[in-house]
Amino acid sequence: MATQYQPLRICFSPLPAKSKHNHKIRPFLVRSSSNNSISGRKLQAAVIGAGPAGSSAAEALASGGVETFLFERNHPSTAKPCGGAIPLCMLDEFSIPLHLIDRHVTRMKIISPSNLAVDFGSKTLKPHEFIPMLRREVLDSFLRSRAESKGAQLISGLVTKLDVPTSGNSPYVIHYTTNSSLRSLAVDVIVGADGANSRVANTIKAGNYSCAIAFQERIQLPDDKMEYYQNLAEMYIGDDVSPDFYAWVFPKCDHVAVGTGTVCAKRHIKSYQRGIRERAKHKINGGKVIKVEAHPIPEHPRPVRVRGRVALVGDAAGYVTKCSGEGIYFAAKSGRMCGEAIIRASEGGEVMIKEEDLKREYLREWDNKYFDTFRVLNLLEKVFYGSNAAREALVEMCGDDYVQRMTFDSYLYKKLARGDGLKDVKMVFDTIGSLLRCKIMGDEGLRLGLTSVLGRPSSSKKLSILD
Repeated sequence: MATQYQPLRICFSPLPAKSKHNHKIRPFLVRSSSNNSISGRKLQAAVIGAGPAGSSAAEALASGGVETFLFERNHPSTAKPCGGAIPLCMLDEFSIPLHLIDRHVTRMKIISPSNLAVDFGSKTLKPHEFIPMLRREVLDSFLRSRAESKGAQLISGLVTKLDVPTSGNSPYVIHYTTNSSLRSLAVDVIVGADGANSRVANTIKAGNYSCAIAFQERIQLPDDKMEYYQNLAEMYIGDDVSPDFYAWVFPKCDHVAVGTGTVCAKRHIKSYQRGIRERAKHKINGGKVIKVEAHPIPEHPRPVRVRGRVALVGDAAGYVTKCSGEGIYFAAKSGRMCGEAIIRASEGGEVMIKEEDLKREYLREWDNKYFDTFRVLNLLEKVFYGSNAAREALVEMCGDDYVQRMTFDSYLYKKLARGDGLKDVKMVFDTIGSLLRCKIMGDEGLRLGLTSVLGRPSSSKKLSILD
């Protein structure tokens, strides 16, 4: 018996002939046979959002044979506020050229509420190691351009609405505006990489999550003061700069990024920004503010990250670690893993995929790899950011060379570091001792100690760097 084809509802909305995005929506033809193979075309995917998560997903999809559309609403020069640090392993893993790096940071200072400063890295980083510092707009532009070079079609437009199919393999229809015109595009699969306020997540009813707000000023310093930050980054903790996070002064090409973040007191974010400026004033006085930025940052993964043929990645999925605030690497990694999962499930774009394919190939792989890391850092934040006494204990711990080395091993290379058994036990008891001295040891701290002794994941991820 011959295979039967069923035409699906189509939105025809061609762009003007002069537009470089003159794509037409082609009819969807879906086999009625059980193997879900696609006839006469490749699987079509839309990636909404072209930050590190979206661009990495689009690159993987286009490289693997899926017809890929990458939507970006913002001007290429804009970027959300973040410190801009990435782990060293990301340079090789994502082929990031060295000329994109503004600073090779080899020293950090962790500064306590009482202004006790601990030098972090000057003795414990190996000669070839450093923390790469870059600007998000530079990295995002590079990753976006590389996705285009692999075959992804970039669409500069604002997605306004998504039509979710009600049956079978019917298409998702994306409505968007570009050049003041409303257009539509039908696709098989959607990757939502559109940030903490994700429209895609809202459409698929992915659930809510707590968000922090990050506030940052870029300050251009006089040459002599900029020299001080040549290879140095600073982290400040205390309830004057954030009640539940930390503040930072990170060096960039010709300026420093000075910022802070909070979840529990977002309406007071400007007062915390004044706090970090006050703490660092003798180092940044005379500087000129050249840019002010603010943006929501997710605090935990969403309740739903896959529904139907839609997957969430990066901030849209909630992949920002607590305690460290790290997001760039996990955004790019989740995007790539999701794109590669779709390639596997669709057999290189030849087969229609289903929800269970995305859950098996993407979500299960992600959770197996990173669930423990997010869980432990969540616990660490609860233990060490609850009071100024706990923050003092944290800084005291950071003075230990073994803690520093374990931190760098895990942060720079994104692998659980293998520690020394006796030193691990000593570190746990030193930690508990610090907490007891500060009179903050309780159930949370006890669980931290037991986790460190029995499983050791927490000892390998004690601290990280805000990106």
